[in-house]
Amino acid sequence: MGQDPVETAAEPGRGSQLRRRLGRADLRAVPEARRAVRELLRGWGKPGRSETAELLTSELVTNALVHTDDDAVLTATVSPSGLRVEVRDGAAGRPRPGAPTPDEGTHGRGLILVESLADTWGVRALGGGKVVWFELAAGAA
Repeated sequence: MGQDPVETAAEPGRGSQLRRRLGRADLRAVPEARRAVRELLRGWGKPGRSETAELLTSELVTNALVHTDDDAVLTATVSPSGLRVEVRDGAAGRPRPGAPTPDEGTHGRGLILVESLADTWGVRALGGGKVVWFELAAGAA
């Protein structure tokens, strides 16, 4: 299915939002999602917050595209107080951070990164699928 163009919208007093449909198993979407989040967050938060947001976004997007058989939707919302990133997919399975085994190479570390770097994160069941999300406060260091 491919990706829809980046959609951003400014909401008076609320900030901006990015919404992007990610094609099933299209791993080219990972660096594209990072770039889109970088553009959305230009000038946002304390130093390093944008880079953390990019990293965590790429982890959620990668998980959705590698571990599901459907498209996913990335939504990032910036407000004066912080950022919320959500990735919705059609798989009902609930992801859990776990210790990767040595034979997994670099796989299996995504949710551990999210858990350790996000201010808060979680998973919400959603009509046959789920939303995995994280939040970063703008002012946190």
